[in-house]
Amino acid sequence: MTVATRMLLIQPTEEMSKQIRVELNENVATRDKDLEMIKEWLAKQPHLPKFDDDQRIMTFLRGCKFSLEKCKRKLDMYFTMRAIVPEFFSNRDITRPALQEIIKLIHIPPLSGLTHKGCRVIVMRGIDKDVPTPNISEIMKIVFMIGDIRLKEEEHGVAGDVYILDAAVATPIHFAKFTPPIVKKFLVCVMEAYPVKLKEVHVINISPLVDTILNFVKPFLKEKIRNRIFMHSDIKTLYDYVPREILPTEYGGNAGPIQNIHDMWTKKLEEYGPWFAEQEAMKTNEALRPGKPKTQDDLFGLDGSFRQLSID
Repeated sequence: MTVATRMLLIQPTEEMSKQIRVELNENVATRDKDLEMIKEWLAKQPHLPKFDDDQRIMTFLRGCKFSLEKCKRKLDMYFTMRAIVPEFFSNRDITRPALQEIIKLIHIPPLSGLTHKGCRVIVMRGIDKDVPTPNISEIMKIVFMIGDIRLKEEEHGVAGDVYILDAAVATPIHFAKFTPPIVKKFLVCVMEAYPVKLKEVHVINISPLVDTILNFVKPFLKEKIRNRIFMHSDIKTLYDYVPREILPTEYGGNAGPIQNIHDMWTKKLEEYGPWFAEQEAMKTNEALRPGKPKTQDDLFGLDGSFRQLSID
């Protein structure tokens, strides 16, 4: 890793880590025992791959507030999704032309600094409203690639994730590509297969279209999450939640142009190329699963009924 790409995720200070550990139910004296118990459980599951990445398992434990049962469910889903949803989890090579095209059209970088509460901030925005919507599955693939890097690199645990969605270039034509099945698939993957602690979603540069989009997504979300979505007609109200010093220049912040942050993340994704190739094998073997093999139908349902997703 280059020094620049290593610095892309600044870790919490020891003082902030103490606060975060309380929130995540992390006990320094017992966490290694919890880790060993999860590793023993993983080794006994005939359908799961051999997986002894302590750092990633610890990130799962933190995301599950050290509930061993919840952690087992999430890890099982993490590997299941890789087998069942290849459109999100295979061919993860950022140098492929299809992915190269997307990174020229959208910015989705996590910011390097943390909020005062110890949360990681991720900005998502399109660059040009006149460009047709790229392949949605490939966009989501990049989101999960960044998510997997974070599983490896969030060494000390963060309190949760804060998303800033910039709707400046969103048009109805872009939105039309986000069909209910693909949105559902994405949200199930995020919320049930990743140790995500979604704290806030901030929507900036809002328009009437944004209300339409929110109304479309809300049936998928529990009330608790709906209450964490904030709309900002003025960027200044965002600063009540996200400190200016960690925001890119475009949003009145001190962290430099978003293009620079995006370029460094692209470089990091390239550096992780060999690792992503190895990870292709990290998925369930449904033929060996005790009981009934899982299918897309089990996980996402094709009957049009949208069950609400469980998320903390």
